Amino acid sequence: MQKLNFPSYSFRFKNSENKVAIFDEIRKKFIILTPEEWVRQHVVSFLLNEKNYPKSYINVEKLIKVNDLNKRYDVVVFQPNGSLFLLVECKAPEVKITQNTFDQIARYNLTLKAEFLMVTNGLNHYFCQMDFENEKYHFLKELPDFTTK
Repeated sequence: MQKLNFPSYSFRFKNSENKVAIFDEIRKKFIILTPEEWVRQHVVSFLLNEKNYPKSYINVEKLIKVNDLNKRYDVVVFQPNGSLFLLVECKAPEVKITQNTFDQIARYNLTLKAEFLMVTNGLNHYFCQMDFENEKYHFLKELPDFTTK
């Protein structure tokens, strides 16, 4: 798999029906390794190891309803009170991050109401803080650490 713009992490792999699978620490199972899953697993490791977000507050690939359509978010991080702290949208490395990507995460966030957003294709990362009052987001240099928010 392609080298991504994250620190180096060690992952567990196995072959399953002639496909490579990667172990997801959050879902506690092996997932078929696609380019997008490679990015998703790096994001999870980044949140756990660099940002010190507790594993028990992280959720991966769950179904949500957006405008009566079934959608799946990539990664969310909850706050201790159960509200959403962070919503992450992952794309495969070959997928360019465009306005459409930000529109997608903004639509999801109308339902989820996370305080922070992260959009990444593993090579380029964008971090935003929501301004719900003015219905916009502000770009940040990085995400806050879990302990400092």
